[in-house]
Amino acid sequence: MKGRLRHELSAQEKAWLEDAVGRTLWLEPRQTLVQRGDRVEHSYYIIEGVVLRSIDDRSGQRQLVGLNIPGDFVDLHGFPMKRLDHSTSALGHVHLAEVPHSAIADLVDRSVHLARALWSSTLLDAAMHREWIFRLGRLNAEGRIAHLISEIIERHKFVGLYDGRTLPVSLLQRDYAEACGITSVHANRSFRVLKERGVLELRGEGRIEILDEAELKRLGEFEGDYLYGEGALALDSFEDRDQQALR
Repeated sequence: MKGRLRHELSAQEKAWLEDAVGRTLWLEPRQTLVQRGDRVEHSYYIIEGVVLRSIDDRSGQRQLVGLNIPGDFVDLHGFPMKRLDHSTSALGHVHLAEVPHSAIADLVDRSVHLARALWSSTLLDAAMHREWIFRLGRLNAEGRIAHLISEIIERHKFVGLYDGRTLPVSLLQRDYAEACGITSVHANRSFRVLKERGVLELRGEGRIEILDEAELKRLGEFEGDYLYGEGALALDSFEDRDQQALR
């Protein structure tokens, strides 16, 4: 979970997390995990793959409202809320660890520090959602796509899954359109503009080669501070204070 917590958990905390897993499961590409409004009694941790969050309008048109990568809990906020206000589905093949909410309750009761860490993870989701609102409201189509790709790159850097060249998530152009509030035709045109600017190259089947990451960030007005890469500092200070209180 270093993409979320930015620091090492103790050996005991890692063991508790491992023990909390009820089972693991695989999803097929585009398979629904949880439907909007369904009651949930488990949260899911991504071992491998990407999960998309979406909301459909009355006509069935989809708006992507988030995505989760390896190291993320997909729906940790479902623990207190008991249902999701959006649907979740697999992008490609996804390997998940299923954690019963009863086990999460035990973790929270057992460790104040781990409870704060899990809480921090849900707050990071909220920060990303605010940034997605900014992206949709203030950037043009090319900027929205550039910002989304920059975020995907940055998040994968945290978990060591970016090779510095190939985008590790194979979204289709219709996925980018649904995430950026534009049509598929507009998305295709925007990718052509980004290609002509020399920032990326399309390699087919959703594969993108990044040619100029700095220019991509500039076009997307991307500042990665909302991902809280130094977020471990506050958690560690809380942990130190807790340990001192116990002593």
